[in-house]
Formats: sequence, structure tokens, C-alpha cells
Amino acid sequence: MRLLYRPKAVGLENVPREGGFVLAANHVSNFDPWAVGLPLFPWRFLRFMGKSELFWFPLGAIIQAGGAFKVRRGQADAEAIATAARLAREGHAVVMFPEGTRRKKGLVKKWQPRAHTGAARIALDAGVPLIPAAIKGTDALRTLGPLRVAYGAPVPLDDLGGREPREAAQEATDRLMAEIARLEATL
Repeated sequence: MRLLYRPKAVGLENVPREGGFVLAANHVSNFDPWAVGLPLFPWRFLRFMGKSELFWFPLGAIIQAGGAFKVRRGQADAEAIATAARLAREGHAVVMFPEGTRRKKGLVKKWQPRAHTGAARIALDAGVPLIPAAIKGTDALRTLGPLRVAYGAPVPLDDLGGREPREAAQEATDRLMAEIARLEATL
């Protein structure tokens, strides 16, 4: 991996060594979970929300072993949100891709990428930090392009406590996506 893709991660000091948090990143490839997780291994085991369509035999068993749990896309999956918030409260690192689907693909997609408020809702509900991250290069693995990840400082959430939950989640998501875009520009 190091020889072929020359991975580089910056901002690792922004990722908590202990306690729960939500790590939210842009999404360009099926390999994004590996890219965002490898720089944190072995000191953090990450938990991922994965679309329910991936949980078929034998792939489902493999991705569950890698820390994934199901989410039903295209609907408000309260069970998946509750699971993620519980995991974060218990001290796990929960990884989310707020766009909900990969950005680029040759096919017409049923769900186009746009920022959803789930990552912010989970962080606010669980009372844990919301850490932005940006990934570059996972869409160019066949050409052996370099793999880059940047982790940002936690998104400020303290001032959102008195707001209505939907409004607070939307404001936190707007802040998160702006920070992810800023991090992407540095890669």
C-alpha cells in the first residue's frame, strides 16, 4: 500500500485518541473507508454506517467485521441514527459520509450526493466531537495515484445547544461541509 499509493495523512493530532466522536468525510470511492481508517489504525477501530444493500453473504460478514452497521438509504432510518449515537456515546469512532453516496460514477444514480444532517445530528445527540476529514485519490487507485487524507479540528457545536434540533443540525452540517471543502482544497 505504501509503495503503490504513497499515502499521506495530515492533521492526525485533531483525531481524539480516546472517547467517542463522529468523523465525517467526503465520499468519492468505495475505498474511502479504508483511506480514512488506515492512518488511524491500530489506535482507533472505526465504526461505519453502510448501505443495507451491501449486507449480502459473504460481503456482509466481511464489512461487519470491519466495523460496519446497516443504514436504509432514502428514508429516515432512526434505528441506524440511534445505533450510531449509542456507539459514539460508548466511546467508539463513528465514520459518516454526509453526502450519502459517492460523488462520481459512470451511471445515473438514484441518490445524488448532497449533504445530509445525520453526522451532525449524531454528534449533537451523543455530545461528542464532530471531526471533518477530506480524502483524495481513492477514485484513481487503478492509475496508482497518490492517496491523501486530511483531518480537521472539531467543528464548533457548543453554540448550537439552545436551538431547535433540526436548525442546530443544519447549521452544524453547513459548518462541517465548509470545513470538508476547505480541507479538500489543501490536498
